[in-house]
Amino acid sequence: MLDCLVIGAGPAGLTAAIYLKRLHRDIALIDAGASRAMRIPRTYNYPGFPHGVSGERLLERMREQLGEADGELTADEVTLLARHDDGHFSAQCSRGGEIRARTVLLATGVVDGEPAVDGVDDLRQRGLLRQCPVCDAHEFRGRRMVVIGRGDHGARVARFLHRFSEHLRLMSGPGEGAADARLRVALQEAGVASEEATLQRIECAAGGGVRLHREGHEPVEADVVYAALGTRPRARLAQQLGATLDAMGNVVADAQCRSSVPGLWAAGDVVSALDQLAVAVGHGAIAATSMHNTLPS
Repeated sequence: MLDCLVIGAGPAGLTAAIYLKRLHRDIALIDAGASRAMRIPRTYNYPGFPHGVSGERLLERMREQLGEADGELTADEVTLLARHDDGHFSAQCSRGGEIRARTVLLATGVVDGEPAVDGVDDLRQRGLLRQCPVCDAHEFRGRRMVVIGRGDHGARVARFLHRFSEHLRLMSGPGEGAADARLRVALQEAGVASEEATLQRIECAAGGGVRLHREGHEPVEADVVYAALGTRPRARLAQQLGATLDAMGNVVADAQCRSSVPGLWAAGDVVSALDQLAVAVGHGAIAATSMHNTLPS
């Protein structure tokens, strides 16, 4: 039986796996290949990389570091997770294998909401579809920004971005829910244009920039698009074990990254916290150390 099973090899899971291997624990790291970090074209907000680093390159370096600690990653998907009467866990994988472990760390992340229109994939590949104003609004300061969002969340993102650019527009679909009155007033006072329109497609201009085509309106020109459509936590395995989730579906964890289920830890974006690479790495370090200290020496 393994000491630890780590599910998810994004920044949180890889950090935890590196720590656990360096602590001489017998572990398995299982990853389905869908880390949110893989979709980051380049971030300048991660410490130690003043010229930026892509999410893929960062994960590549972390996997290399794991290998230096004699750890390895198994490409597979855990489809079923169970906790038994003696406190150990068993995990069924999509390729038919079973893993038994004394402790489990869920580092399964979230899925970003994106506009469901033509052109989104091209926009993302060019690095012009952004999800995290905390991460990269600084790089687009003074540029033309469009926030595609709904309700309070969309309004809060637009309000946050206003300090970085006055050329800002909030766009939501018809009937998708108005923001709280105080947020609407704050946007109006800040001079943020807000509209309801049916977005038909997004076009990346040959010379740079973005053109958003709306039904019944002239296209909107922008330099970057922020999607403020929320996230969907990958918390299905936590649900299988009856772990406590918050109203948004994130796993509730304490300061040691312990969930409500004994022996189950959670780290990274799947936890109720600031969704940042640096936070995920911190979670991974905290969770791994806590797991190690709980296990027999």
